[in-house]
Amino acid sequence: MVRLLKSALVLFIGLHALFYALQNVANLDAAHTALVYVLSGADHEVYPATIFFRLSDPLFAWVALLLVLIGEFAVSFFGIKGGWDLFKARAGSADEFHAAKRSGVIAAGLALLVWFGFFMSFGAAFFQMWQTQVGTGSMEGAFMYAMASAVTMLFVCLTND
Repeated sequence: MVRLLKSALVLFIGLHALFYALQNVANLDAAHTALVYVLSGADHEVYPATIFFRLSDPLFAWVALLLVLIGEFAVSFFGIKGGWDLFKARAGSADEFHAAKRSGVIAAGLALLVWFGFFMSFGAAFFQMWQTQVGTGSMEGAFMYAMASAVTMLFVCLTND
């Protein structure tokens, strides 16, 4: 049963990323507009100054959005593959099941890079997106997904199956 749970949780990492990526593609202009808004520092009233820089160039926002989409689709690929690999290895030896964890761990690691690295480190800390409603919503969602991915990675990795 534990092996099936691990397989399902890794699969959900992939599906979650796929749903986000597809929703971003379906709302490409809105996603771009939100990034331009967040990166520009518009409506920052709590901490109006920055020691870094702000970017209002729409081209940079397209580049940032492309990086996010590449990250989301990569998490999706490795998560779905990892869930399948674990499901296939569920009746195998401990070594076989452990070897099948590779793609799932990559998915969770990439999820941390995308949602913790991109959204929380750069978006929330560097660009201070927490100061606006649009930014706060993105940051809170990123936090939930990053932490769920981290917990899943620990659950998948820390036991000898």
